[in-house]
Amino acid sequence: MQLQFCGANRQVTGSCYLLEAGGQRILIDCGLFQERKYQSRNWDPFPFKPESIDVMLLTHAHLDHCGLIPKLVREGFSGKIYTTEPSVELASIVMLDSAKIHEEDAAYKIKRHKREKRKPPRPVVPLYTVDDAKKAIAHLEPIAFNACHRLADGVEVCFHDAGHVLGSAMLTIDVDGDGKDNSKKRLLFSGDIGQRDKPLIPDPTLIERADIVIMESTYGDREHREEGDVETKLAEAVNEAYDAGGNVVIPTFAIERAQELLFHLSQLLRAKRIPRVPVFLDSPMAIRVTDLFAKHRSFLDAQAQAMLDADNHPLEFPGLYLSKSADESRAINGVRGTAIILAGSGMCTGGRIKHHLGHNIARPESTLLFVGYQSPDTLGGLIVRGRDEVRIYRRNYPVYANVRQLHGLSAHADHEALLHWLDAVSPRPQQVFLTHGEEDVAEKLAEELRTTRGLNVEVPHYSQTVTL
Repeated sequence: MQLQFCGANRQVTGSCYLLEAGGQRILIDCGLFQERKYQSRNWDPFPFKPESIDVMLLTHAHLDHCGLIPKLVREGFSGKIYTTEPSVELASIVMLDSAKIHEEDAAYKIKRHKREKRKPPRPVVPLYTVDDAKKAIAHLEPIAFNACHRLADGVEVCFHDAGHVLGSAMLTIDVDGDGKDNSKKRLLFSGDIGQRDKPLIPDPTLIERADIVIMESTYGDREHREEGDVETKLAEAVNEAYDAGGNVVIPTFAIERAQELLFHLSQLLRAKRIPRVPVFLDSPMAIRVTDLFAKHRSFLDAQAQAMLDADNHPLEFPGLYLSKSADESRAINGVRGTAIILAGSGMCTGGRIKHHLGHNIARPESTLLFVGYQSPDTLGGLIVRGRDEVRIYRRNYPVYANVRQLHGLSAHADHEALLHWLDAVSPRPQQVFLTHGEEDVAEKLAEELRTTRGLNVEVPHYSQTVTL
């Protein structure tokens, strides 16, 4: 049995693993590399032959877990992709949106080259197309939580709720012995582990037995502690901007983060803890995702289900405007007085948020509120790390706006929660591999696990293969 690490190694994005077991080649996730210094890997050949993959398992629908599936299918993968029912719909939305952006980016570059009378060294083409994404979607197959599925003789997978986003999963894969050793081995892929006690989404599942654990480590060196609860900190940011006469601009991930923000804003407005100002959800993808929360209510936590049963939608309130078209998005900048603007992308790498930043980043009265992980070399990362000036659409802007971060909204388990999740595995696993973390973060957590738990821990390198 072999495991190859094909992404999210000593970095956060690009989740991808190739497991060879029971005569099958099983791919777990196939995500986009989003850090700038690793983006060339999106264009490189895969570290394996796509046509050789028998089946794929998708933990959840974030772009860094599903964003290269259209390329995988275009280059020869022809098997099924098993994932949860909400993830089938969410991944379809994400892949189509990503394909559209890649097509638009390629078209823009071609137009710019013509205008500048430049001839690029090679033809400009999108990473993949909308047609590629549609073909990839046809391979998605829903699978229920806690229902084990046979992948091959002696190989069985079970999906468990990861508590990260709607329909997100962690995987246990049981593999029979090879004849010399008849004992069954259990691999546990954490996917992205969610936080406990979050609204809308159930707590992450605690897995009691696993021999080999592949665990994310995004926040392996820090806690999501706030001076006050999330709603209090959110209210402070809104009231501060309102008193100053500015806007609150929130770069928002379309899946989970946007919905959790709407939940907290609805609670604050109902309790009259913030003024009734217009709230714009300026993300067609986030709007489509929000609709799925009511559709897949059985995947929500008890509180959200009870609110829906009482016809009290947790994500709707007076003063909420859904900006679907580009014209509706542009009209937001003409609104007088304070507005709360939720727009993608979450790390400010593209999308409508860049236009809103352009209108607000140099205004001292406005607040830029970051509510999720910001990779260091993204626009969002530069802003939260204190850059005095940033470049947006070929223009430099001074950063005069008030920059705030709200860590408690992260969909990832923090250091304490990661330890809580791993400690539930009993007896202790034989081997732990840490992925999905910046190199220094993963190494720091690995050393802690070695010294305090006596675990055999490795931080694998990109494309490294290990024999299990």
